Amino acid sequence: MTACVTVLIIGAGCRGKHYSCFAVHFPSRMKVVGVADPHTFARNNLQKIHNIDKKNVFNDWKAATERERFADAVVIATPDRLHKAPAIAFANKGYHILLEKPMAVTPEDCKEIASACKANNVMLAVCHVLRYYPASLKIKELLDAGAIGDICHIQHLEPIGFWHFAHSFVRGNWRNEAETTFSLLAKSCHDIDLINFWMGDKRCLKVSSFGSLSHFTNSHKPKGAASRCLDCSVEQTCPYSAKKIYLKLAEKVVNMEFEGGATAAFTMMAFTERLGTRKTTVYGTKGELFCDGSGPVEVFDFCTREKTVHPTNKSTVIPSQLMGHDGADYYLMDSFISAVAENKPSLIQTGPEATLQTHLLVFEAEKSRKENRVVFVETRKEHFP
Repeated sequence: MTACVTVLIIGAGCRGKHYSCFAVHFPSRMKVVGVADPHTFARNNLQKIHNIDKKNVFNDWKAATERERFADAVVIATPDRLHKAPAIAFANKGYHILLEKPMAVTPEDCKEIASACKANNVMLAVCHVLRYYPASLKIKELLDAGAIGDICHIQHLEPIGFWHFAHSFVRGNWRNEAETTFSLLAKSCHDIDLINFWMGDKRCLKVSSFGSLSHFTNSHKPKGAASRCLDCSVEQTCPYSAKKIYLKLAEKVVNMEFEGGATAAFTMMAFTERLGTRKTTVYGTKGELFCDGSGPVEVFDFCTREKTVHPTNKSTVIPSQLMGHDGADYYLMDSFISAVAENKPSLIQTGPEATLQTHLLVFEAEKSRKENRVVFVETRKEHFP
């Protein structure tokens, strides 16, 4: 049997608590031995759940770095703009790191994190959970096996859901770019990462991005609308009513060109009924691949004119607390804990180099959108420290 991995949680909010639940359901594989969070309730709640020794409970993560390393790994789930400092500090102390996405909110900070992890020879897993998702892995397996020949084009859609976009990106935590980061990085770096993953060794050469705040603006404010939904005379006819969402219940396009002429188009759509159920079509020289959500994956062969349905081998035993992203959170934690326990970095799909390339491409896409031009992507050697 492999050793139980000890973990320190930095940021005891939604995501930190969520990942810590792996220890509750698999106590022989993971044990939470410390927590740091400035909020008393969140900190004490995690301490109680995992029976953490008081000496390992901190209201500031910096205090934990002043001690000798007392855990195998650290989960960093602080707000987006507060990722860099703890990631570098804990890498320097020798902790293996599970880092919530995005890595950081500037290209320079992302490079520094990747460099620190490599310099200290620690494993870094960034929470691009969709790389661990059975449907994503089945698509990768089929593409690498040549099921549709050479990739010509990938078309990928992320439906955010009309109410979820309003909740998170209009009035929620990511409502203000100056306080957090831009929506493509905060929400859809998952999807750019998937496209990079499926393309394999092909390097992205050019990227363009289009999108703007087209609906949630003062000019579209309904006549007679108030500042608060509960006080608003038009609330009953508004699909984005907070009363409807909480008491009862934008669009961005990125185009990419890769080596060899393959292209990809990603659409992040706010105005959808579905929430998070991605839809992917890959067009190849010998066939076409399609996957809607969790699968199965369908492949149409141009030679035989036949369609083959491939199951995704999704595990049926996933604890409800780890069902985030339709179970992908479980697969991420399973891979990371196994990698640390067995000292096998190869089990991590989202290590420093692969994740850095994705993030830098996302920053280039945002530059394209803001400057209204096609951006030519630098070589990988120039990107990586």
